[in-house]
Amino acid sequence: MSVGIVIIGRNEGDRLRRCLASVISHSAKVIYVDSGSTDGSVPTARAMGVEAVELATDVPFTAARARNAGFQRLAALDTQAEFVQFVDGDCEIAPDWMEKAADALRAQPGLGVVFGRRRERFPNASVYNRLCDMEWDTPIGQATECGGDAMFRAAAFREVGGYKPDLIAGEEPELCVRLRNAGWKIERLDAEMTLHDAAMTRFSQWWKRNVRNGHAFAQGAALHGKTPARHWVKQARSNWLWGAILPLIAVSLAWPTRGISLVLFALYLVLYTRVRQSALHRGRVGHDASLYSAFCVIGKFPHAQGQLRYLLNALMGRRNTLIEYKASDIPDALPASN
Repeated sequence: MSVGIVIIGRNEGDRLRRCLASVISHSAKVIYVDSGSTDGSVPTARAMGVEAVELATDVPFTAARARNAGFQRLAALDTQAEFVQFVDGDCEIAPDWMEKAADALRAQPGLGVVFGRRRERFPNASVYNRLCDMEWDTPIGQATECGGDAMFRAAAFREVGGYKPDLIAGEEPELCVRLRNAGWKIERLDAEMTLHDAAMTRFSQWWKRNVRNGHAFAQGAALHGKTPARHWVKQARSNWLWGAILPLIAVSLAWPTRGISLVLFALYLVLYTRVRQSALHRGRVGHDASLYSAFCVIGKFPHAQGQLRYLLNALMGRRNTLIEYKASDIPDALPASN
């Protein structure tokens, strides 16, 4: 198959070894791009026969920057590659995915990217892992965006200039906006794609991940909110309302209204009910629907925090830096970034 594979990682330890083992038999050319790991990831990749690229440290690390570097190296080494499969270093590719994805792209010349079902490796290890597994269970068929694991048509990726390297999160949906504007289609296939290891066991990790998501909503809306796509405008407004404006009004008016304004917090029960009904409609079972809906409501607060962080950085002209939530496999190492 004329398919190349680009893996990105940062201190993934055993997760990276599993990832590499799952891909090395699928393609003549596999590129691993490392973002400053201190756990021996680069020697591990090279020992397994994989081309390794180490990003320079004078520019901030981002997943977007790493994927671009991997694509550029792949293009230089394999000029015949029609498609490129991007994989995060904490994932394993399903045995049949590569063939199914390439067949779909070949069958539909207008497809720019395809992706499948990403599953959590240990969904029952924590409630946060379970939430990730539900988050990745997206509808099958035409889509507006993809995640970090996806197979791209090389010509489409090249046409729109790849990822925006300075985005610290939300880089895949932003790229998909530009792909759709260029006329390319995105499709979620009915196929197993990757097995992911979220490794989230603490509430603080979940909170940081959602702060990062909030940052992505704000930056995405800033980039494409005024275009016909209205990218993430609705989500950003919802986060401001539920995560900041409503609680601020309720608390600030508590004294002059003798506590009556605190009744506004009952609206979160209304929001929970609406989200749960939607989740049930999409096929979630009762317990999962309740869990998912509760954390969607709670998530409005870290989302608003992330949006505020982006806004303050933009106003003060400060560079956005990674918001990392995952624990490394090694002690005293920099945290993983994927």
